[in-house]
Amino acid sequence: MTTTTPQARTELLRPDGSPVRVLVVSGEASLTELMSMALRYEGWQIRSVGDGAGAVRVARAFRPDAVVLDMMLPDMDGLSGLGRLRRELPGVPVLFLTAKDAVEDRIAGLTAGGDDYVTKPFGLEEVVARLRGLIRRAGAGAGAAGAGKRGESTLVVGDLTLDEDSHEVTRGGDSIHLTATEFELLRYLMRNPRRVLSKAQILDRVWNYDFGGKANVVELYISYLRRKIDAGREPMIHTRRGAGYLIKPAVPVASAS
Repeated sequence: MTTTTPQARTELLRPDGSPVRVLVVSGEASLTELMSMALRYEGWQIRSVGDGAGAVRVARAFRPDAVVLDMMLPDMDGLSGLGRLRRELPGVPVLFLTAKDAVEDRIAGLTAGGDDYVTKPFGLEEVVARLRGLIRRAGAGAGAAGAGKRGESTLVVGDLTLDEDSHEVTRGGDSIHLTATEFELLRYLMRNPRRVLSKAQILDRVWNYDFGGKANVVELYISYLRRKIDAGREPMIHTRRGAGYLIKPAVPVASAS
């Protein structure tokens, strides 16, 4: 991990004006100390803990706006820790740290409920940037910007409905649970129905930073959305090979005569 001194950023605040809260979970004391220093530099409140069981206890009392979770913990594997955190705080964004760069490991973490990941070694600037994006997408950190609500908060494409204020998503009346990143990706697609959006456009709008060439994260999240939105139904999310992705109302299958 590089230790470049972070640059000052626009302050993020919770809706009530208090500092954003981040929980750092790692068994590596040196990593935890450096990361906590960088995040405090952003003006955020930080709590750190060295194991999965402690993370659940601290999260219950601290109520963080985001969690940084090392996938290698001394008392349990990171996926188990992620599952416990998700049961305690279903909507909190989780950025997981992994020493493995295999696609299978990243898919496992994201499928289990993680919202984003960084692979060791990483720069502190990268961690801060990704956390800022996750916190914004989850709806926290808007206090400093003074963002106002739109009069119309509901997006509708076919039988799919997304409420931008409550973050509720339904298709055909069935509730669909999405992570913060999945929600932001779906919102971007639904704001542009029938329009093909390139990977570059999606990365710029949903992730808000240079992903270092790892554009396959878009493919991963499109696949996760399809499992939740299109599973057992006529598809709404489509791929235009070489161009990008789009969403449009499902076309009913004609019944056999």
